[in-house]
Amino acid sequence: MQSIYNQLVYFAFLQSILLLMIYLFSAKKRKQVNGYLIFLVIAILLGLAGKMLHLNGFLEKNFRLILISELAGLLFGTTLYLFTQTSLIGKKPRTLDVVHYIPAFFYTLLILFYFILPSDEILRQRVNSGESNRVIYLFHAIGLLVNTAYWGISFRELFRFRNELKKELSFSVKDNFFFNFHLVIGFCLLVWITVYIISLFGPVLIEREFRIFIWLILSLVILFIASYSMVSTEIYLQKPLEIVKKYNKSKFTNLDLDNLKEQLNNLMQDKKPYLNNKLLKAELAEMLGISNPELARLLNERIRMNFFEYVNYFRIKEFIEVAKIKKSELTLFGIAQEVGFNSKTTFIKSFKNLKGTTPSEYFNNQ
Repeated sequence: MQSIYNQLVYFAFLQSILLLMIYLFSAKKRKQVNGYLIFLVIAILLGLAGKMLHLNGFLEKNFRLILISELAGLLFGTTLYLFTQTSLIGKKPRTLDVVHYIPAFFYTLLILFYFILPSDEILRQRVNSGESNRVIYLFHAIGLLVNTAYWGISFRELFRFRNELKKELSFSVKDNFFFNFHLVIGFCLLVWITVYIISLFGPVLIEREFRIFIWLILSLVILFIASYSMVSTEIYLQKPLEIVKKYNKSKFTNLDLDNLKEQLNNLMQDKKPYLNNKLLKAELAEMLGISNPELARLLNERIRMNFFEYVNYFRIKEFIEVAKIKKSELTLFGIAQEVGFNSKTTFIKSFKNLKGTTPSEYFNNQ
């Protein structure tokens, strides 16, 4: 078991070094990759450095060396949250973001003054009295609490991002990678918390054994994300959408809205803008000659659909008409792509919401 752990530590350490070297010597990569992702790799490298020094027997395996890895303990969750915000939500890094690292700063001070600076004699007394073990458990509880809290906030931001997109886009964005990324990290944290709670009422060593492996798994997950960024950088470079604020004042009367509703329906039927599989709400508003917030009000108050639902409603209608002619020539999804869908999942879900059945079942019944 220890041999496997050692090999994983070496692998993760070397991978993080390689990634940082690529970012350091490639100006193109520095511009493409999210800065918080690089900081996340640095935090992991700091954590792995302590374990590397300890494993290689520096200073007769002085336990203080492995405590270097604890200095990165509270950098993980915070940086994950800021990484998600700047990658998906489109928020730019701000000086105020440093506030989120205040818990990590005080956590570092506590480790420094309690474990690293005191003499060996004082530390031995604390170990023999059991005080050291209790403090270690307290520190890990703080670390788990802060990291889990920031993971939860980050996950909430991801869901908020998904919901906001439906108000602005007529197509689905492939953010499953981010979603799965959060799921894996959440699972690791859940296992870690479970083992930690069990250890409070059972064998103490079980938490120590699991802790190092879970921390290492988290490190490997992050390093995989960083590696993937070199191949598919666009996943971290979502162009920030200007999320439309709730309309407060509108010049349109109820009669104006009724007229606009008719104009919009005519526009959709005559010019068929929904055939553009990357149609934005701002583009449709411009075609109608109104502002983005005004279109949001029209959709909400008169049509009772969000932008995503409204555009896909017309795509489904177009799909049914085209399928009657081309069903023998193309697959159903091939036809769906012709009428503006860019995702098979979105197509089937939209069709089922409108018709109450899947596309294949619908045509079989016909």
